[in-house]
Amino acid sequence: MKYVRLGNSGLQVSRLALGCMSYGTPEAGTHAWTLGEDDARPFIRTAVEAGINFFDTANSYSDGTSEEIVGRALKEYTKRESVVIATKVFGRVRSGPNGSGLSRKSIMTEVDASLRRLGTDYLDLYQIHRWDSRTPIEETLEALHDLVRSGKVRYLGASSMYAWQFSKALYTADLHGWTRFVSMQPHYNLLYREEEREMLPLCADQGVGVLPWSPLARGRLTRPFGESSVRAESDEFGKGLYDEDDRSIVDAVGRIADERGAERAQVALAWVLRRSTVTAPIVGATKPKHLTDALAALEFELTDEECAALESPYRPRPVAGFA
Repeated sequence: MKYVRLGNSGLQVSRLALGCMSYGTPEAGTHAWTLGEDDARPFIRTAVEAGINFFDTANSYSDGTSEEIVGRALKEYTKRESVVIATKVFGRVRSGPNGSGLSRKSIMTEVDASLRRLGTDYLDLYQIHRWDSRTPIEETLEALHDLVRSGKVRYLGASSMYAWQFSKALYTADLHGWTRFVSMQPHYNLLYREEEREMLPLCADQGVGVLPWSPLARGRLTRPFGESSVRAESDEFGKGLYDEDDRSIVDAVGRIADERGAERAQVALAWVLRRSTVTAPIVGATKPKHLTDALAALEFELTDEECAALESPYRPRPVAGFA
């Protein structure tokens, strides 16, 4: 396994992060593809044994049971100091006032809940899942800074938002001497490259690590165009991310995979890994093949000509994934 620094920080993470949204008590989640604890644990163990040290979840995944499963599995399969545990805050976790968002009250409540579920006394990376337009960014940043000062959190990260919002967060933190974000989780893959306009250049300029979510476009890049899956049929959020214009790109992935005797997932993920701004794509795994293909992509080298064939069909599209 290859390890790299997360942005300009000293934190070393594996070149792949295991995304754990698919792990959680089925009754607690809204996703038909969610794996319960017994089915999820082998994937976490395989990741640990393969050298993956970076595990990403969120307080809102499967009503918090994703954090519980990840915490128990990592405690059994590895040492706490050997792994980087990342979780997120923002999404709704209960009904009524203060059940979501990035207010000081929400952040202080949710960090303790996440620590309890994960069975740890600190988080390596605590990320804001989205931008909270109802809370002043100063309130959010100061609360996050206090968590770092308290020792409950080591590093701070963010996820999908407009580049101007992320820039505002960075300069506001600098202005007040608060802890700044070291990472950004953008929606980024061969089918969605709008982050190349502003967010990725901003991250490169500011020394922020980039952790793409959905690097395989929710599996769309891993199968022939038009072929569906359980997740594709039931993922309401994902249905709004891609469209019919994707066919030529998906077909190009398939052609290169056939020519190279490789899997489509290897080709699509190798393209993401080749981007100089990308630190570690966040890959999900609900079948053994998913992890096998992801690990193989680390050694799969695309030629400049192959990259051109993958990139040339792309057409600009509306912003997607910020909701």
